[in-house]
Amino acid sequence: MKTFFAALLTVALAAPCTTFAQDARQSQPEPAAQEKPQTPATPAAESEVVRRGAPLGDSPRVAFADVFEEPRKYAGKKVVIEGVVERVCQMEGCWMQIAPAAGDDKAVRVTFDHKFDVPKDAGKMKFRAEGEFAVKTLSRETVEHLVKEDGAKLKTNPDGTAHEVSFVATGVELWK
Repeated sequence: MKTFFAALLTVALAAPCTTFAQDARQSQPEPAAQEKPQTPATPAAESEVVRRGAPLGDSPRVAFADVFEEPRKYAGKKVVIEGVVERVCQMEGCWMQIAPAAGDDKAVRVTFDHKFDVPKDAGKMKFRAEGEFAVKTLSRETVEHLVKEDGAKLKTNPDGTAHEVSFVATGVELWK
């Protein structure tokens, strides 16, 4: 009789524990059913914008197509440009190569006069920058440095120099 009561007591005490464990598992959502963080429908929520340098001002916006058509017309004038980051200096983040759209063959190298840098993983991010265009000839040594050490893509002249339309930014905004 004692054995019967002991077995009954054991079953009685074990049943609620098993039921409790099952209830606890059932009340938890399946991993696949858990909600994922919502991403904003807008191109970039204000909190997701990475800013470097000075805040952007109200300089006129210029389309890349206009710059490439007449680069000297925009040289030395403060403007705002927009596009996509194609490449970033992987040594320091001290320059980035930008294009009007992803995969576009017309690109511009943006520098910051070493006043700030951008994240090295900013490739393929959208950007807005304020600054000035410049048209210049890069020395052979500069071309070698940019190509060999930083991975820049430049069309070189037979003597090793390269003509470049560049942009010196005073401020940059980046977002996904």
